[in-house]
Amino acid sequence: MTLAIDPRAELSRKHRKVARFATVAALASLGMGFAAVPLYRMFCQATGYGGTTMRVSADTKTVPVAGKLMSIRFDSNVTPGMPWDFYPEHKTDTVTVGARDMAIFIARNMSDKPITGTATFNVTPEEAGAYFSKIQCFCFTQQTLKPGEEIRMPVLYFVDPKILNDPDAKKIQEITLSYTFYPVEQDAKQR
Repeated sequence: MTLAIDPRAELSRKHRKVARFATVAALASLGMGFAAVPLYRMFCQATGYGGTTMRVSADTKTVPVAGKLMSIRFDSNVTPGMPWDFYPEHKTDTVTVGARDMAIFIARNMSDKPITGTATFNVTPEEAGAYFSKIQCFCFTQQTLKPGEEIRMPVLYFVDPKILNDPDAKKIQEITLSYTFYPVEQDAKQR
């Protein structure tokens, strides 16, 4: 005696299998969508890709290279409509490669309301990102300024001497560190 297989039951089983696979794929895609930004940021910070600077701890040993100087240019921006003045205290600095240095950025809230902002940064040329090491920075930290309030924000950094041995980067004579301040989302919704 042979058992007959119901073609509709077999088709229904295949449809459930495809539906489970599609659900798993959709959930995995959703998860990757949420993870993409932090994973990309970690990748850039680890490699210096896209002009992302390297982060180092305050106890990192630095060794200045006598006679090897680098010009650092500081750039500052705010997104359109954000009522802040934001600028570097000094637009350029000449540093010894390997020596720690500090730049000061100043922000002032020009509005009549408290505004919270956060800054992102990049380094150009991109090849320099892997060698521009920040020890302390205000980036990715929310800064709330009351109406008319002004703050000074330090950036402690050094240019890693390894830049001198990289064939793609050793001819770099000027590095630009650029920051852009954005309003934090709840403040952007209030305007």
